[in-house]
Amino acid sequence: MTTEDENAPAGRRWIAFLPLLGFLALASLFLLRLRANEDPSILPSALIGRPAPAFKLAGLPGSGKPGLSDADLRHGKTTVVNFFASWCAPCRFENPMLSLLADNAELKAKGVRLVGVDYKDDPANAMQFLSGEGDPYAALGGDTNGRVGINWGLTGVPETFIIRGDGTIAFKYTGPITEEALQSIVLPEIEKTLR
Repeated sequence: MTTEDENAPAGRRWIAFLPLLGFLALASLFLLRLRANEDPSILPSALIGRPAPAFKLAGLPGSGKPGLSDADLRHGKTTVVNFFASWCAPCRFENPMLSLLADNAELKAKGVRLVGVDYKDDPANAMQFLSGEGDPYAALGGDTNGRVGINWGLTGVPETFIIRGDGTIAFKYTGPITEEALQSIVLPEIEKTLR
């Protein structure tokens, strides 16, 4: 340190610390924004509160179940729409939780139903997946070209949407539904649509 630095007014010495203070302030801001949404499965969606996008999907051949359209989501009861694919490892992981959801007697009594959209998949592979893992869906639609997924703002599979009885999207869950997520997030969000 030179004599000139030692004799500098205190205000000028702080200038040397300004870049460090700026960095700390910026790092704190980033940290706060990261912690604002700690659950990465809850991603904001521009579709929340809006009608489900229009679509009409044929049923999967061999499923014996009806296809699916946006009109099916406006029947006055809550519908849970799950996008899945046979090539998706997390979809296999979440399948038992979807079965628990579909078999929930209390929700069934309230008219809640689970429907599936097979995303960018070969229908034969999807049927093989469902016959091996279990088929929890009341209706199945095949989105082979991915257009419906794009219109719904899909970021990948699995993704699950909770739809109010009037066809508006109430909630979006991204990623595989775990047992904890089913109990602490998905079921409470379904219950909100039943009030």
